[in-house]
Amino acid sequence: MTKVFIVDDHYLVIEGIRSLMIQEKSIEWMGHAMNATSALAFLQHQEPQVILMDISLPDQSGIDLCAEVHRLYPDVKIIGLSTFNQLSFIEKMIQNGASGYLLKNATKEEIVEAIAAVINGKTYFSDEVSDLLEVKTQTYPSITRREKEVLELIAEGMTNPEIAEKIFVSVSTVDTHRKNLILKLEAKNTADLVRLAFKYELIQLKIK
Repeated sequence: MTKVFIVDDHYLVIEGIRSLMIQEKSIEWMGHAMNATSALAFLQHQEPQVILMDISLPDQSGIDLCAEVHRLYPDVKIIGLSTFNQLSFIEKMIQNGASGYLLKNATKEEIVEAIAAVINGKTYFSDEVSDLLEVKTQTYPSITRREKEVLELIAEGMTNPEIAEKIFVSVSTVDTHRKNLILKLEAKNTADLVRLAFKYELIQLKIK
């Protein structure tokens, strides 16, 4: 039997997953913690084989907790558990030692499959997460520093003349950069160019 523990600050999530897992003969439910402090205290006395770990906790980021648990208890397998499907969160959990990542809309079958996979030394990601990682690993044309600068200003809604004035080049030069970017990213138009730039994380959203 695989010993499973969950760290999540929402009791309904804990109870929902617990009710699914206790029906599984291959799983021994060890309990739960609702914050990082309680989780670390539990681990000082008992060591589960798999931890389902929320990335949003009240006292510490689950991403940081993942790194700490992985450092202190390297044999414990960690599966990120979250409503967030942002690529940056997923990548940070993996970098910090997680063996998998599930969204909270995962089915019972997915959770059981994920636990079995990580116990056997494999990684497991829900389908939606796998799709995001697949997009990330695809090779996209690189853009120059100047093209990135132009791309960021296009995303801000600036026109070619405005961009030209901003970066001290001619309007025709900006127009050339815009056309090259559309060709490189195989965009249909400027709006599609901006959409793809954010999708491939060539530029970051600026919050004003």
